[in-house]
Amino acid sequence: MEHIEEKMAHLLRSVDDLSDVVVRQQNEIDRLTRRVELLMRREGEREAAGGGGVVVGDERPPHY
Repeated sequence: MEHIEEKMAHLLRSVDDLSDVVVRQQNEIDRLTRRVELLMRREGEREAAGGGGVVVGDERPPHY
């Protein structure tokens, strides 16, 4: 009976540890999702303003 109680205590501890990991990961996912949304919004605003300004390949910048 003691052996079963030890195993159960170990399993409960493992479940608690895993639950903490899941909570931390979800918080990180939420934080990263907010940052991506912010970056997407900023990029959309920049494109709408026409200030893309990205030089592609051999294309010369407008000041030449």
